[in-house]
Amino acid sequence: MIKKFIALIVISVTLGILSRGAGLSFHQATAIAIFSASVMGTLFFWDFRLTFALIGISILLITKTIDLYHMIHFASLEVILFLVGMMILVGLLKDTGFFAWLVSLILRIKNLTANKFLVYISFIAAFLACAVDEVTSIVFIVAAIFEVCDYFEVEPTPFLIISVLATNIGSSGTALGNPIGILIASKSGLTFEDFIINAFPIMLVALIATIIIVKWYYRTQLAELDLKMKTLKANEMLIRLISVPPERELKISLGIFGVTLVLIALHHRLELLWNLEPNTILLTMPLISSGAVMIWKWQKARDYVEKDVEWWTLLFFMLLFAQAGALKFTGATDVLAQRLATVAAHNTAFLTGIVLWIATIGSSILDNVVLVAALIPVIQSFQSLNMNLHPLWWALLFGGCFGGNITLVGSTANIVALGILEKEKNIRMTFFQWFWIGLTVGIITTVIVWVMLLVIPWYR
Repeated sequence: MIKKFIALIVISVTLGILSRGAGLSFHQATAIAIFSASVMGTLFFWDFRLTFALIGISILLITKTIDLYHMIHFASLEVILFLVGMMILVGLLKDTGFFAWLVSLILRIKNLTANKFLVYISFIAAFLACAVDEVTSIVFIVAAIFEVCDYFEVEPTPFLIISVLATNIGSSGTALGNPIGILIASKSGLTFEDFIINAFPIMLVALIATIIIVKWYYRTQLAELDLKMKTLKANEMLIRLISVPPERELKISLGIFGVTLVLIALHHRLELLWNLEPNTILLTMPLISSGAVMIWKWQKARDYVEKDVEWWTLLFFMLLFAQAGALKFTGATDVLAQRLATVAAHNTAFLTGIVLWIATIGSSILDNVVLVAALIPVIQSFQSLNMNLHPLWWALLFGGCFGGNITLVGSTANIVALGILEKEKNIRMTFFQWFWIGLTVGIITTVIVWVMLLVIPWYR
């Protein structure tokens, strides 16, 4: 650990010195060094990531690299509050049995076959990630997979990997599926409708491609499951075991969540109608709905706030956003944007590819929120060069989501699923057991995105 810490300090200081030598100002070099230290601290010392974020923002303030006003401005409190509201709503759904009911629906499919199971699990994992978030989605999809695999006595690992791949892909379909979605929406001016029109179709194409790939890759395991299903013919027993009828509270919670999603989907039109600032409805609807939930379930309100809201993660995000904002505040990202644009000869298509592959490769080894927070100010700086930013935003979104499939630590959903597998089944997955299928899916789906962004005029 000491060697890693020393290496972190040396690399961060070296980056600062090199930046200074490259002609950047003291504050620009300091912002780069501190942000690099936080990023590498997250990579090397995951459990201490909040420590690095706290110390880093303090150094930026003490050295006057950023002031208090702009620190608060760049902390993206609107994104943090949006996530708080959504987490409370997800806590309500969990409390009222929504996910257990959903699992029962998956397992009650008539004439269940291995291929049907693969397709249903993949689509439900992707769509559930679109509606709530990737972590919540994977927890309950894994529960369904364990139910089926336990009953038919087959190895759950391949099906768990399939569900995680689909979850990460599905998280790109809307602004709600992944924290980077709402972050990009708030910084780019893109609406929920923009995500549905632009991101959702690409997500579907990538999901179908993924299903085809995993169906071939795991053909032996699917054949084994199919044989067990035909031999046991146990759907009746399975239905009795997992039948969970929707109760009154579940129906009410589904109604609240459904209304929230509809109003979020229509936020741009409502903002125009009521002459509100962009994204006002998008960012406040979860707060209004979570407030209603806390009135309805007032006895559990404190539990929703204390237990279902990931305060540790949100505080880390807030400080990280502020550090990334320091890069923009000092002008460091403007310099980087100018040099990237020069390398790409101010060609938007070339830049789209650069952003897409940097985001894909980067998010395979680093938390995608950290990566996206670093790249957002760079993309914003391209605006001063009179460039069309829309394809760059989509490249950042898909690279951040799809790159997480490449390695077993590439996204939070991966880590959560593997943790459950180890805890519940005492199965430890190796790096290469995941890597080959993850790399195959990651590269092919990223190439699909690249082609669609460059070829289809709609995205240019």
